[in-house]
Amino acid sequence: MQNSGNVEQFSEAINKIKTELRKDLVGQEEVVNDIIVAIIAGGNVLLEGIPGVGKTRLVRSLSRVLKLPFSRIQFTPDLMPSDVTGTNVIEKDEKGKMNTVFQRGPIFANLVLADEINRATPKTQSAMLEVMQEHKVTVANTSYQISEPFFVLATQNPVEQDGTYPLPEAQMDRFMFKLIMQFPSVDELKGIVNMTQITMDETAQTVVDGETILKMRETAKGVPVADGVLEYAMTLVAHTHPETEGTSETAKKYIKYGCSPRAGQALITCAKVRALMNGNYNVACEDIDALLYPVLRHRIKINYNAINEGLSVDDVVELLIKEHKKHSK
Repeated sequence: MQNSGNVEQFSEAINKIKTELRKDLVGQEEVVNDIIVAIIAGGNVLLEGIPGVGKTRLVRSLSRVLKLPFSRIQFTPDLMPSDVTGTNVIEKDEKGKMNTVFQRGPIFANLVLADEINRATPKTQSAMLEVMQEHKVTVANTSYQISEPFFVLATQNPVEQDGTYPLPEAQMDRFMFKLIMQFPSVDELKGIVNMTQITMDETAQTVVDGETILKMRETAKGVPVADGVLEYAMTLVAHTHPETEGTSETAKKYIKYGCSPRAGQALITCAKVRALMNGNYNVACEDIDALLYPVLRHRIKINYNAINEGLSVDDVVELLIKEHKKHSK
């Protein structure tokens, strides 16, 4: 059972975060909401969008609002794993003795922007695997823990694919969400131009800190999930696999590979946060439906039938939901 005081504090903190972020960002309400969900749930986000839509500004503003150390890593083909994680260097101490000291890389921050992550080679991309999953870095058989909360927001440009290295499935699965930053509308463009004419700097103020985020995470964990809602969510996840018995017709027709169990974990963890953000004390099927898109769009592979019919991954997810609701009646 949730403590009503904790729930009220949770809701109040979320409103403060959103209010401050609106000082630096125009539009992108859904993306901002989902990123807040992911941070509180303790997951990473893959953000897709053309240059200039405010990806870096969003992370910088978040670091101010949440009072968290921020670092930006620009991924390029010549970036080495040690440029991300850090490396051992030899230093001379006060007595003139040479010692090996670990010099931390930019990954040692609470908020990390991995800009254009698909431009780095697979070797460098793999350096992110351990830290994204276990929140630690291992160099020369020594592990270094990263302080919590820890959050990676990786970006990739959907248009320019020359000289890029697509992320392997194992790494894609480490991202809780894949979010799409749409090009702003005319009114939003006017707002962006007017805002940046005044100042290019972020003006948002700190409203919560890392300790508060961790407390909010614990509060969200206590949100109950009814057996019927859990069954609904896990059935949808299982029905992304065309090869399993009793699966959906949508999967058989349009899906090549289904999602991993991490999708189910992410779905429930984030649904609890979303429920609290909307002032609800328990998870509803509406929470599951809303989160299926960011949770599944990078975890399932559609086949040639879907491509030939001009369907996107989101279209296939929508068909999955409709089919399940139809059969549940």
